[in-house]
Amino acid sequence: MEASHTDPNTAYAAINTLRLDRLQPKILRTRDGGKTWVEIVNGIPSDENTNAVREDPKRKGLLFAGTERTVYVSFDDGEHWQSLRLNLPATSVRDLIVKDNDLAIGTHGRGFWILDDITPLRQLNDKVSAANAFLFEPELAYRVRWNTNSDTPLPPDEPSGQNPPDGAILNYNLGSGATGDVTLEVLDAKGQLVRRYSSTDPAPAIDPELGIPQYWVRPPQHLSNQPGFHRFVWDVRYSPIPGIKPEYPIAAVYKNTAPAATSPWAMPGKYKVVLTAGSQKYTQDLTLAMDPRIKTPAAGLQEQFDLSQQVYHLLQALQPINDQVDQLRAQVKAQREKTPSDAAKLDAFSQKLDAFAGAGGRRRRGNQQAPTLGSVRGSLFEVFSVLQDADVTPTPNAVQAVKTLTPNAANLQKQWEEFQKTEVPQLKSELGIKDLPNVGSMPGSAEGMNQDEE
Repeated sequence: MEASHTDPNTAYAAINTLRLDRLQPKILRTRDGGKTWVEIVNGIPSDENTNAVREDPKRKGLLFAGTERTVYVSFDDGEHWQSLRLNLPATSVRDLIVKDNDLAIGTHGRGFWILDDITPLRQLNDKVSAANAFLFEPELAYRVRWNTNSDTPLPPDEPSGQNPPDGAILNYNLGSGATGDVTLEVLDAKGQLVRRYSSTDPAPAIDPELGIPQYWVRPPQHLSNQPGFHRFVWDVRYSPIPGIKPEYPIAAVYKNTAPAATSPWAMPGKYKVVLTAGSQKYTQDLTLAMDPRIKTPAAGLQEQFDLSQQVYHLLQALQPINDQVDQLRAQVKAQREKTPSDAAKLDAFSQKLDAFAGAGGRRRRGNQQAPTLGSVRGSLFEVFSVLQDADVTPTPNAVQAVKTLTPNAANLQKQWEEFQKTEVPQLKSELGIKDLPNVGSMPGSAEGMNQDEE
C-alpha cells in the first residue's frame, strides 16, 4: 500500500498473485478514500507480477512499480506504464523508495540498486519530448572527494558496488529534429567560462605505455549529438591543461580511475549551464555546494582556490614552451642524423637548449642554482598538488612557494621568447636549414604573470 503524498483521498495498492498461480500484474488506485478502486496496469506485460508501487514525493502522479522482473514508471498517475529497466538485470524487485532525488530498489538476489538523480523524470512532459532540445534543471551538486581508498582496486572478479558520479550531473534531451554539433558550457557567477565540452571533441587516445592495468581507467565521456536522452557529468573542475600526459594514482577504482587533476576545483557557489544545439541555447542554474563534512571556512577555501588558480595559469603558460622544447629537440636530433658534419654546432645548440630546459639539473648563476623550465614546472606541480589534495586553508609555506615561483615562471617565459629571437634563427642561418620550427610567443605574458602575483 502507498498513500499519496499530495491527496489524502488517493492511495495505491500492489498485489502479488504469484502464489495463487496467477501470472498477472495487479495495481489498484483509489481517489475517494478507499470506497472504490480501479485497476491501473496498462503498459505492464500481462505475465508480470507486481510487488510494490510508490508515488514520487515531489511530482504528483509520478509512480514507480516493482515487479518480478524489473521496474516500471508512470507519468500520469498509473494510466500508462513503461519500462525503467535501463541497465538493471532481470530480477525480482521486492520494494522501492524515493530518497531525495534518487530511486532505490531492493531486489531478491541482486542486492540494492540506485537510480541516481530522477529529477529529469519530474520535469519530463509532452512539451519537453516534442522540443528539438531541452536542458533539464540540474540537482544540487556537491564537491566531494568520494575516493578515499588508499590501495589498488579490488580484483575484477570481486563483487562490489558503484559510487554515484563524482560531480554535477547534467541531463539533456535531443529531439528527432535536432541536427548539428552540441556544446555544453559551465559559466561562473560572473559569466566567465569554467568548462566547455563539445560533441566534436576528439576521443582521448589510449596511452600505449600505460603503466597500470587498462581496466583501472575511467572511460572518457563523449558529449552526444544524437537524438534521445543523455547524461553528462561535469567533474566540477576547470579545463585540464592540454599536452600533459595523464598520470593515474594507485588509489584506483575499478573501471573508474580518473587521471590526476591538472586543473583546480571550482569554488562552491552559483553557476550557469548552457546547452547549445544547432542555433538554439538552453540555460539552467546550477548550485555547487561543499562537502558538508568539510569545516574549512569560506575564506580559507577562497584562498586555496585563488592560489591554485594562479599556479594553474602559470602551468598553462609554461606547457606550450615545454611542448615546443621537445619538438625542437626532436628536430635537432633529426638534423644531426641528416647532416653529421654539423654535429658540433648542433650539439652546442642542444647544450644551450638543455641548459634552459633543465636537462642534467639546474643551471648555476654565480654560486646559486638558476631555475630551469623543468625545475620550475616540477615545483609548480608539487605546490598545486599540495594546494588541491585537501580542502584546507593554505599553509604559509605554500603561499610563499607560489610567490617565489611566479617571477621564476615569468622570467622563463621572457628567456624563451629571447631564445626564439636569437638562438634558433642563428642556428638556421649558420646551417642554412629551413625546417626548424619558428616558435612564436606563448599564451599569456610575463607582465600578466606579475599582475596575477600582485
